[in-house]
Amino acid sequence: MKFDLHTHHFRCGHADGNIRDYIEAAIAADLQVIGISDHTPYFGSPEEQPFPAISMAKADLAGYVEEVLALKKEYEGKIKVLLGIESDYFPKHAEVYRKALSAHPFDYIIGSIHHVRDISIFNKNRWKKLTPEQQVADKEEYFNLIRQSARSGMFQIIAHMDAMKGNYPPFSEIMTDAAIDETLRVIAECGLAIEVNTSGKTKLSGGWYPSNAILEVAYHHGVDITFGSDAHKPSRVGDEFDEVAKVLKEIGYTEWVYYEQKQKVTVPL
Repeated sequence: MKFDLHTHHFRCGHADGNIRDYIEAAIAADLQVIGISDHTPYFGSPEEQPFPAISMAKADLAGYVEEVLALKKEYEGKIKVLLGIESDYFPKHAEVYRKALSAHPFDYIIGSIHHVRDISIFNKNRWKKLTPEQQVADKEEYFNLIRQSARSGMFQIIAHMDAMKGNYPPFSEIMTDAAIDETLRVIAECGLAIEVNTSGKTKLSGGWYPSNAILEVAYHHGVDITFGSDAHKPSRVGDEFDEVAKVLKEIGYTEWVYYEQKQKVTVPL
């Protein structure tokens, strides 16, 4: 079975196409399941849409949910359409996000960390002038936030686990093996999945999130695996699905998962 749980569309302000475009692209790519998972509004501010190029307006959320649910019915029998969403995890705003998201019938919620110490993980300049010790501290804080998100109970999936390497490839060489190991142990204990996210090719790092080395540690800890292209244009839906399946089999995985009504569905690789 082929599926893709991580796709975006125009409401977030930095993706192309509407939801139907992504569903049609999934059908063309022979997928049986397509998850729509655009970025949540930013709930940490009273403003309606403080970051229009990053996330949808608060008023857009209900319409987003209604549109996906309508398309789910329309495409029944052709492809399974799942209602997902990608939510940043901000510890100080976690309860606000939890309350806002609990009002809607999401099949799954993807938890993401896009900011460390209030700076985007994709900001190339964040690493300038940092000492080696400060680099380690920032990387460890990144994985600390991922652990907090896993323990929050808000999510089914942890997104792009080492995406901080995206625009700073040397990130992978900063030594924090213990933090990565502990993070994967926590994710396994909490019963969450991590995604293999193929959008790294759109950044300086290239490749996938997470690295094969991290996937091997995930397998050791018994972490569930899912797939997400993180498509921001329809042509990337399902991108490299077969290649990911091949690598996961080589690591030792025999199955992966998707979520329906927040319940895990296991399918063979």
